[in-house]
Amino acid sequence: MRVVNDDGQLCAADEIGHVQVKGPNVFAGYWRMPEKTREEFTGDGWFKTGDLGRWGGQTPQGIEIPDAYLSIVGRSKDLIISGGYNVYPKEIESVIDDMPGVLESAVIGVPHADFGEAVVAVVVPTDGGELDVGAMTATLKAELANYKVPKQIHVVQELPRNTMGKVQKNVLREQYANLA
Repeated sequence: MRVVNDDGQLCAADEIGHVQVKGPNVFAGYWRMPEKTREEFTGDGWFKTGDLGRWGGQTPQGIEIPDAYLSIVGRSKDLIISGGYNVYPKEIESVIDDMPGVLESAVIGVPHADFGEAVVAVVVPTDGGELDVGAMTATLKAELANYKVPKQIHVVQELPRNTMGKVQKNVLREQYANLA
C-alpha cells in the first residue's frame, strides 16, 4: 500500500494523497476491459483505489495517529475544491455526526460563482429529533477552518442510497446544485 501525490510521488507522513495497492491479493485488471485496466492501474502495476488517505497525522479530536497507520480521509471523486482549498467531506461529516441529535450526514460540493464549489451539508436527525442549524454552524465554526464550514445545512428525513446501501452523493449534488 502506498499514498502518492498528483504527480505519482510518495507522500510524506501526514500528507494527503491517493491510496494505491499492489500484491498477489489485488486483481490483475478488469475482465475484457483493457482501457479501463490501463486507466485504473499505474504503469508499474499499482491499483488506484480512488481513496484519499494519509499515513499518521491526527484525528479531528487531536489524537496522534502513528505513521504506520493509514487513515482514509475520503474519496477522490468527493473532494471539494472551494476557493482553492481542498475540503475532505469525511472530516466535516465526522464533526457533524458527533453532534447531539444527528443520525448521519453527507457533505457535498455544489457549484459556486465565487469559490468554484461551496460546501453543503445534508443532515438526518435522530428519530423525531429537531436540529438547530444555527447552533450546528456555530459548533462547526469553532472546530473547523472557515473554508470547511458548510455554506448551507439542509435537514432531511433520509439520505438517498443505492441498492448496496451507499449514500448517493451524486444525487445530492444534483438536488442541491442550484442552491449555493
